[in-house]
Amino acid sequence: MTLQTYLDSKNITKYHLSKISGVPKTTILDICAGRSSLERCSARTVRQLAKALDCSMEDIMAMAEEQPETETPETEESEDDSYLECGLPPFLQESVEAMAAAWQKLDAGEEYLRWDCDYCSLQSDINNAEVNQLISSEQAWYLREKYLGMERV
Repeated sequence: MTLQTYLDSKNITKYHLSKISGVPKTTILDICAGRSSLERCSARTVRQLAKALDCSMEDIMAMAEEQPETETPETEESEDDSYLECGLPPFLQESVEAMAAAWQKLDAGEEYLRWDCDYCSLQSDINNAEVNQLISSEQAWYLREKYLGMERV
């Protein structure tokens, strides 16, 4: 049984689950849509879902086994993923813009000596926003892949 199937069987909306669990709605949407995996969620998120659904963490993780595999496209990002940049916290948006500007300078052949600072700041801000559940794991990986050139392993 997937998380979506479970929610349907209990007549619980994703919005309601977000409200009663404290897990961001985007995270729940990503899990139910197969864009993110329960296996990639933090223990805190799994615990919050389990408590809200009145089941064990093991029950939640069993739902992960039923989730379809999420595929990371090996081609360029699709335009459909741009929504993952919406609603970022201001500090993270500022770091994204600084890194985008740094890439533009480097791509134009300009000498830019603060590139490594921008890179580290963005990486730190993404991690901070993800850990504090200001953005979903899927958003964090989208930003890492797009702006930092990182790949999921």
